[in-house]
Amino acid sequence: MECVVQGIIETQHVEALEILLQGLCGVHKEHLRIHELCLKSGPNLGLVSSEVRLLCDLERPEPWTVKHVGGPLRGAGAEQISVLVRNMVESKASKNVLRLFYALGYKLDHELLRVGSAFHFKRGVRITVTVSSINKMLKLHAIDDTVPVTPGIQVVEVTAPAASENYSEVVAAVSSFCEYLAPLLHLSKPGVSTGVVPTAAAAAASLMSDGGGTTL
Repeated sequence: MECVVQGIIETQHVEALEILLQGLCGVHKEHLRIHELCLKSGPNLGLVSSEVRLLCDLERPEPWTVKHVGGPLRGAGAEQISVLVRNMVESKASKNVLRLFYALGYKLDHELLRVGSAFHFKRGVRITVTVSSINKMLKLHAIDDTVPVTPGIQVVEVTAPAASENYSEVVAAVSSFCEYLAPLLHLSKPGVSTGVVPTAAAAAASLMSDGGGTTL
C-alpha cells in the first residue's frame, strides 16, 4: 500500500519550494528524469482491464521499475481521509520487461517524461516528495523530442509506503508534513484539483530572501 497526495505549483516558484524542502530534510535534492510508459491489458487477458506502469530512470537506466496501482481504500471513514490510501505493488526488472508485457498482450496506452527533482524524508515513516514537469513525446519513445503537458506548471507528489496495520499512522504523518508546504501549494488526493494557491508568490519571495527553512 501507499499514501499519496498531489498538487501543482507554478514553475517560477519551484526554486523556492526546493529551498524549503532542502531545509526540511537537510539533504540535497536528487535529479529526476523518468521515462514512464503506461500499459493496458488486451482482451485476451480477461474482462477486467489491468494497468501497469513501467518506469525507466534515465539517470540510472537499469533496473526498470514495474508498478501496478490498485484501487483506493474503501470503507467507513475512507472519504474523510485527506490522503489517498491505495494498493500498490512495485518490483524491479531489466529493460527487457517492455518486450515481456507486449508478449503477454499488453498495449502501450501513453508515455510521459517526468523531469525535476526528488527529496527523501524520514519522519517515523519514509516520505518522498517529487517536483516535476510532465512532458509528452511527439514520437514513440522519443525522450529528446517532448513538449510540456501544462507549460509553466509542475506537479508535486508526496508518497509514503504503508501497510494495512499502520496506514492511519502514515496518513497522519503525510498530513502533518503537508502543512509545512501549505503557503506554497495545496496538496490533496490525486484527481482532486485545487489549483495554484494565492499565497504562493508571497511565500516564495520570503523563502528566497531567507534562503532555507528548519530541518525536521
